[in-house]
Amino acid sequence: MIRLSIIYHSQSGNVHRLAAAAAATAEGLGAQTRLRKVPKLADPRLLDVQAYADLNEATADIPDATHDDLVWADAIMIGTPVVFGLPAPELIHFINHSGMVSIPGKLMNKAVSVFTSGAGLHAGQETTILAVHNAVCHWGSLIIPNGSSVDILTTEQNGGLPYGTCNSSWHKPNNVSDDNLAAINYQTTRMIEVATAYQIGLEQTTSSIQFTDIEKLGKKYNFELA
Repeated sequence: MIRLSIIYHSQSGNVHRLAAAAAATAEGLGAQTRLRKVPKLADPRLLDVQAYADLNEATADIPDATHDDLVWADAIMIGTPVVFGLPAPELIHFINHSGMVSIPGKLMNKAVSVFTSGAGLHAGQETTILAVHNAVCHWGSLIIPNGSSVDILTTEQNGGLPYGTCNSSWHKPNNVSDDNLAAINYQTTRMIEVATAYQIGLEQTTSSIQFTDIEKLGKKYNFELA
C-alpha cells in the first residue's frame, strides 16, 4: 500500500479543494493518505480576509503538516497558491525547515508532485510549481509531472498542466472547475501509479541511500538522528 502525504497551504479555499479532491482519489485507489495543511504565519499576506477566516473554520479538523509527514510517505503531493509567481511564504517556511530530514537522506526516493492555484491563466502557476521543484531536487526526491498526453490537461481552464494541476480562481474563493478536479484526479492517479512501480523496483534492487553516511552528517550538522 502506498503512503501518500498531501501537504498544502490555502488562502481562499481553492488549493484546499484540490488537496481534498486528491485525498479522495488516493483513498479510492487504496492509498493510505494524510491530508495536512501548512498553517498561516504570524503576519499572513491576505487579500481576502473573510475567505481565509471561513476556510480556517472549515478546515479546523485537518492537522497541521509536520516534517514527519514527509518522512512517513512514499509519495508527496504539495499544493500552494501563487504569490507573485512563487509559492506561498507559509510553504517556503515549511520547506526551509526541512533540512533536518532531507540532509540525512530521509526524503530520498520519494515521488513528489505539485499543484497550484493562481488568479488567472498563466498567472505564475508554472513558475510556482518549478520553484517547488527546486527544493525537491535538494531533497533527492523524484519529480512526477503530468505531461501533456491526456485530454483533460489541454482544456482552456487548465493552464500550465505539463507541470501539475493549475487552477485559475479569478480572485474568487472556492472557485475550482470540474476540469481542474478532473486534472487533479489524473495527477493523483499518476502519482500512485508511479510510486507503486518505483516501490516495486526498489524491492528488487539496492537503494542509493546506502551511500549516505548518516553518522557523519549527524556530527557535521549536530543532528539527533534516529
